[in-house]
Amino acid sequence: MHDNATIAQMKNHKESRQRKSKAKASLFAAVSSSIFTRIMTLKTANKIWNFLKEYEGNERVKGMQVLNLIREFEMQRMKESETIKDYFDRLDIINKVRLLGTDFSNSRIIQKILVTVLQKFEATISSIENSKNVSSITLAELLNTLQAQEHRRLMRQIGSMEGVFFAKSHNNIQQRNKNNNNNTAFPSCPYCKKSNHPQGRCWGRPDIKCRKCGQLGHIERVCKSQQQQQVKTTIEQPEEEKLFMASCFVTSSST
Repeated sequence: MHDNATIAQMKNHKESRQRKSKAKASLFAAVSSSIFTRIMTLKTANKIWNFLKEYEGNERVKGMQVLNLIREFEMQRMKESETIKDYFDRLDIINKVRLLGTDFSNSRIIQKILVTVLQKFEATISSIENSKNVSSITLAELLNTLQAQEHRRLMRQIGSMEGVFFAKSHNNIQQRNKNNNNNTAFPSCPYCKKSNHPQGRCWGRPDIKCRKCGQLGHIERVCKSQQQQQVKTTIEQPEEEKLFMASCFVTSSST
């Protein structure tokens, strides 16, 4: 206001300042304490009003973001192919909700995990519910408990797979050794001209001695004297049967 102002101008200026002060006071009284700390340094009611309009728009956007994140959280389910740690990491979207200024309790996250983990963790969950107060358990305790069961199950599976692999490898080695033995080709034997045995194990070696007849050049399995003895035994056996039958006939006739 300039120095040569009239009384009317001075009066209007005073009334204008009073209206602006009342407007600022009204705006200060209408907002929460958290917003007041942001607008208390603004000098005019117009600047305060512009800030509040922008803040309202930002809050509406933040509200939509929070709603979308919570909806995404509620749709999460544990997959067959992932570990407990991977599932916990996916639920980290709740931290984004908290960064936007919305409170989200850990107990709600724990309830979500207990309901949506795989069925193989059902025994552990039942044990937790029976031994502890679910509302007092922490996320770290729940993670460690479920991971412990997961590791035990994994170790059992590894042990079972190692046993199957060992048995299969052992069978393959035995089969391979058997095939190698069957397919082994030896140099032609100088005594029998065959190649399915080494020279030292040939039955026809001139220095080999038969344990049946004591002769050289063959073993007892192919001994001719043994074969002749078997034939002789076979021939003598019917003769003995005939003599036995004849003696029985004579005895019966004399009686």
